[in-house]
Amino acid sequence: MSDELPSPKKRRPFWRKRVRRSTAPGSHTPVLLAEVLAALNPQPGHVIADCTLGFAGHATELLRRIAPDGLLIATDLDAANLEPAREKLDAIGGLFTLHHANFAGLPALLASEGVQQVDGVLADLGMSSMQVDDQHRGFSFMRDGPLDMRMDRSRGRTAAEWLQVLTHEELTTCFRDWGDEPHAEAIAAAIVRQRAVQPIERTQQLRALIESAAPVRIDRTPGAPPERKQRLAPVARVFQALRILTNRELANLQHLLRLLPTILKPGGVAAIISFHSGEDRLVKAAFRAGLRSGVYATISDTPIRPTFAERTANPRARSAKLRWACRALEETSGTM
Repeated sequence: MSDELPSPKKRRPFWRKRVRRSTAPGSHTPVLLAEVLAALNPQPGHVIADCTLGFAGHATELLRRIAPDGLLIATDLDAANLEPAREKLDAIGGLFTLHHANFAGLPALLASEGVQQVDGVLADLGMSSMQVDDQHRGFSFMRDGPLDMRMDRSRGRTAAEWLQVLTHEELTTCFRDWGDEPHAEAIAAAIVRQRAVQPIERTQQLRALIESAAPVRIDRTPGAPPERKQRLAPVARVFQALRILTNRELANLQHLLRLLPTILKPGGVAAIISFHSGEDRLVKAAFRAGLRSGVYATISDTPIRPTFAERTANPRARSAKLRWACRALEETSGTM
């Protein structure tokens, strides 16, 4: 028998503890919840439109504050979200209606409920954590699954179908403009070459193709992002751009921004959370134009970002930006 003592078990330093990236089944953490509530200031009797219901993280708190006489009208492109959300809202009580619909059609939907204008509008753009974590939806490059990416799986082309039909130029524009990807042209060329041999139908197929076409030179200078994050950056940017294309996200957002002044009551507030620079630019431009023209009385001067504590607890909140605009009590003439 050896006299040598067994070496003690090494423990990971406290500052290197792993952070949970996936969402526990059935759970959802709403982003910038306190900031949304401060912006919208929901009161009993208010009528609120939640354009992106998801798993009702924001909606439950909004309903709690406008009950018992207020009305929450919520829409979601993903029909799978409606029943789980309904269960959560039923537990709160109060009046609410849920609709499987695109928020671009909000005026007609409000009219169907006998409502012309609302006290508040919320749009939390992008994906829910539950959608990302479902490998069968195709949103995540971390899990192998079909390249679907549709928020509404009942209609429209899948991401795989878009990859098959877009030209090299169209793919390049998509990845460059909606993903800010510097190697957009090389990645588009690789996709065109590959699809001539075999369709690109799985998330891991596309990931491998991107990593091959856009090798990353690792920056090891102090303060640079972690190596793994640098290596995955092109993949993340292309997946984001493809999701935006598949769901017409920017076109839908532009339509909503045009509608807001007509569906907000005087003094009503719109709050929009974006996760992509292109989305944020559209929201900022629309709100500033509305302020200049007198449509809005006040807007947020700068985007509201998650606190350090929220980013630590929920890493997916790190890129979120909230902007709000308050409808003028009386429109004044101005210059657009």
